[in-house]
Amino acid sequence: MTAHLAHIRRHPIKSVGGEGLDNVILAAARRLPGDREWAVLTETGEHNAQGGQIGGQPDRWLPKSCFVRGVRSSQVQAISGGWNRTGGLTLRHPTQPDLVIDPETDSDRLVEWLRPLWPSDAPAPTRLVRGAAIWTDQKWPWISILSLTSLAELKERTGQSLGIHRWRGNLWVDGWQPWAERNLIGRILRIGKAELRVTDHIGRCEATCADTETGNRDIDMLATLERLYGHTDFGIFAEVVTGGDIVLGDAVIA
Repeated sequence: MTAHLAHIRRHPIKSVGGEGLDNVILAAARRLPGDREWAVLTETGEHNAQGGQIGGQPDRWLPKSCFVRGVRSSQVQAISGGWNRTGGLTLRHPTQPDLVIDPETDSDRLVEWLRPLWPSDAPAPTRLVRGAAIWTDQKWPWISILSLTSLAELKERTGQSLGIHRWRGNLWVDGWQPWAERNLIGRILRIGKAELRVTDHIGRCEATCADTETGNRDIDMLATLERLYGHTDFGIFAEVVTGGDIVLGDAVIA
């Protein structure tokens, strides 16, 4: 089977929801447009952001420990949703009423909505920020690429239906041999009109232990990956070297 682009995923707010796209225009040395554009600071993040802000917004990239993340609360992993037709964000959780917000003006409403999903012993969420950087886990302008056939093999070996959402990837490829992506470091991938250089493996955290339907932990993912494969990676990072439009169904050529 020819490898092809099966899913494009964007997460407007870091760790809070996500949405599928039919196509997107990639730019050289840039992340997926609109991905992790916003993030929810915690009290720890406020402390780290004090060194530099412009108009109340962080003026530089901040580490992931500054933000609301699924690794601190598995319930956050069960949040779904993205941009709606009226220009706002619609967020859903199985234990919460749906929330519709304008991220520019409704920071307080989002923080209140998140409080029941956040552990009381963790630094509390404070506000939604946009800032000078896109809030991916690393400073580099990388896009995450994951394999559906690797996921299918992991599902078969664990006996669990793991789904794509717990991994919070950007691009999902179907048609590679299972785990073939691990051998692509340094290679150029052509997808549609874009070219991407594969840069690194994606090391995983405990956020992937949670079922995104319920927000409950259903597997020790890190221990499982280590036991089955001798590492805790799933997926690869790549940097766009030639920009262009990519569309679902595009061939992925390595």
